[in-house]
Amino acid sequence: MRDPASAARLARMARRSGQWGRQTLVWLHAVTSIGWMSLALCLCVLLLAGPPSGYEAARILDKQLLAHLGTSSAFTGLMLSALTAWGYLRYWWVLAKFAVTLTQLYVGIAILSPRLDALADAGAAADAGPMIAASALMASAIAGQAWLSVAKPWRHTPWADPRWRTPHFPTWLYWAAVAVPVLDFVVWRAVFGAPAPLLSLIIVLVFPLYRRRHLRLATA
Repeated sequence: MRDPASAARLARMARRSGQWGRQTLVWLHAVTSIGWMSLALCLCVLLLAGPPSGYEAARILDKQLLAHLGTSSAFTGLMLSALTAWGYLRYWWVLAKFAVTLTQLYVGIAILSPRLDALADAGAAADAGPMIAASALMASAIAGQAWLSVAKPWRHTPWADPRWRTPHFPTWLYWAAVAVPVLDFVVWRAVFGAPAPLLSLIIVLVFPLYRRRHLRLATA
């Protein structure tokens, strides 16, 4: 039979590990978000510098770092919502952040990145004005999201269940959420030569099913 003092000590260690895991996930979300905003400002400055070096440097930063920081910021934000009392649909400020983040990712990956490639290839013959404005707008949007995280404005959404209880997930899930963006950067960079958020995407799509089952069993 386990000694009561040992059991209490193990319980304290588990709580401390859970706190560290959540704090590390919050830290990674903050760092990647700040990095995303900083790289957007760097793109703006490099595009203002003009061709040929400015445009090419902007393309390299976009491909090798900015895209990964953006997807990592989005992933860690989604996992923080999923693993904590904030939830996916309970607060308007969380939904606003989701909407802005997904819009930025779509516009950045599907529209702006190809145009940046075309701009770098065309050199002085192309007009960088729209890309400069888009980079500045991206940085401004991330700054706005930071304000939402601090101020947490507005009330609950109509989908907030009044019977809601704070979920308690295994500690290892927080550490896994921290490790996934790192693995995406290291592994897929080694395989493809550039980071790719493949593992993050899989988890973002699958985790809501696990979360729903976990919460249903916890409230049964």
